[in-house]
Amino acid sequence: MKPCGQCQIDLWHFERSARSQGYTIIAGIDEAGRGPLAGPVVAASVVLPFECDTEGIFDSKALLPKKREAAYEKIQRIAHAIGVGIVDHREIDRINILQATWQAMRLAVLDMNVQADLFLVDGHPIRDFHYPHVAIIDGDRKSASIAAASIIAKVTRDRIMCEYDTIYPQYGFAKHKGYATKEHIQSICAHGVCEIHRKTFGPVARELTLLWSRQELL
Repeated sequence: MKPCGQCQIDLWHFERSARSQGYTIIAGIDEAGRGPLAGPVVAASVVLPFECDTEGIFDSKALLPKKREAAYEKIQRIAHAIGVGIVDHREIDRINILQATWQAMRLAVLDMNVQADLFLVDGHPIRDFHYPHVAIIDGDRKSASIAAASIIAKVTRDRIMCEYDTIYPQYGFAKHKGYATKEHIQSICAHGVCEIHRKTFGPVARELTLLWSRQELL
């Protein structure tokens, strides 16, 4: 069964339009992890066989974890090319999350073993991206290529956060993946900030400010 909303959408519309303009190798780009308080931001770039079966391939946020994992494995089997870019928490704090997201996207393109003619990008144009690209708002729900990239990025990042959970089990990263859930905020208050927390993000920065204030009172 297709995810709710997919049945009425032609997921090949943008790819078909691009091919009518002479583009032949079309990649989708998307990211995962802009919002969390911890861990990296991950981007993926994917070239699918044109008009291949997209059963199970849709916006990663609309898929349950088991369906998303199954879609990830399917994409790994059928894709002509997959690239992944990862920018860690230190770089996010250094250059800000928007710049880090663009950097992850550029790295994902460099990681592919083929060069696409055109990139379909979820959201907004990529700064300092020297390839033809089209930005599509909510592209992960409108383009098969972007949907595939969203799944690769999301599953890759989730697996990274599960690995971090074994190092920092007190934070529950395997469950919330670093997002600002009530449980996560409570764990920061109880245990403080760990190495992979993004120090410039609101709740983390506030906890650090409180810690510094307490130290100054000692």
